Parts: sequence; C-alpha cells; structure tokens
Amino acid sequence: MSTTGVLLMIAAPSGAGKTSLVNALVARQPNVHVSVSYTTRPQRNGEIDGRNYHFVSPEQFLEMGAANSFLEHAWVFGHNYGTSRNDVIRELDAGHDVVLEIDWQGARQIRMECPDALSVFILPPSRVTLLERLRDRGLDDEAVIRRRTVASVNEMSHFAEFDYVLVNDDFDTAAAELEAILVAHRQGLEAPHPDHGSLIAELLSYDGAIE
Repeated sequence: MSTTGVLLMIAAPSGAGKTSLVNALVARQPNVHVSVSYTTRPQRNGEIDGRNYHFVSPEQFLEMGAANSFLEHAWVFGHNYGTSRNDVIRELDAGHDVVLEIDWQGARQIRMECPDALSVFILPPSRVTLLERLRDRGLDDEAVIRRRTVASVNEMSHFAEFDYVLVNDDFDTAAAELEAILVAHRQGLEAPHPDHGSLIAELLSYDGAIE
C-alpha cells in the first residue's frame, strides 16, 4: 500500500483512556483524522452513526467482509468491528495522518498490508486504576466489567508487538508523549522508549479477582 500520510494504530485495554488520548491528539494535530470503524454493536445513547461508528447489521458486515472491504476486522466482546479499506487509503493518499483505534488482532492484520504503520499500545498506571476507570465510565454492569478486566490481561500481553508503549497516568503528560511519538515518526526519528517492565509485570499478574 503506497501512502503519503502516517497510519497510526493505537491499542489499549478497555478503560486505559485510548479514545480520550486520540481526541487530544486530533485537537493538537489538525492533519490527523480518526478512522470511523464499522460495527455490529448496538448504538449507545449519545452516539452518532458515522461519527462514533458506522452501525451496521451482521448481514451487512458479512457482505462487506466478503467484498474485501475491510483493511482489518475482528470479533470483540460479542460484536464485529472493522476498518474500511477505501476510507483509510483515501485519507492517506490525501496526505492526512490516520488514526485507528484498534485491538492487537486488527493491528496484526494491518501490519501484513502496511508494515510501515506506526503502532502505540497504551497501558493504565495500575490494575486498580483500570478498574476504577471502567466503573467511572458508567457503560457496563459489574459482570461486563469483570469480563473486560480479565480480557485486559490477554490484550496487554501483546504490548511487545507495538512500536511504543505509553502509560496513561497523568493525562496531559500522556497526550504530549503520544503527540511527540507521531511528530518524531513524521521526521524519521525515534521517540524515547521508557522502561515499563515493572508495571507490565504487575499488570500481567492479574489473577481474575475484582476489587
């Protein structure tokens, strides 16, 4: 795939603050566009079709998949999610940087077609903070929160597949670090790679208990 913009993949466990950091990046960097995914997930109150997601039926999703319309697609928490191939190529060829909010499965698929894509994995500063953020969102009941918390261990275990690991502890600091990673990449430079080994070990040691 020949592109002129930067394709930036950002992954994180639920509750790590991925979407808030992406929104901050877009506010700081007007050339950055966020790819709007397709999903079979039900539309939540306040969500706008075409802005938050393209909400489609399972049948429509299958038809798009059969037509090779997705750059990547995955089954996540009981629903399908996919990234439009044509939408991403159009934005990149126009010189825009494109952000994909994605999971590790989708990132693997995209690397096969676009090996030069930049990737960042976002971690919470602790398991306790991750749980608090999931509860504070007010989107899920305790059963779903438990499932997301358990799933987060598997998600975070794939951190090493990404170019950068960023810890979202202080939001303003994390937003600045994410912007610095993108700017450095545009210039053909490497941003710093802090050692998060101790935190990663703590996050991956989760035993399934909910505080």
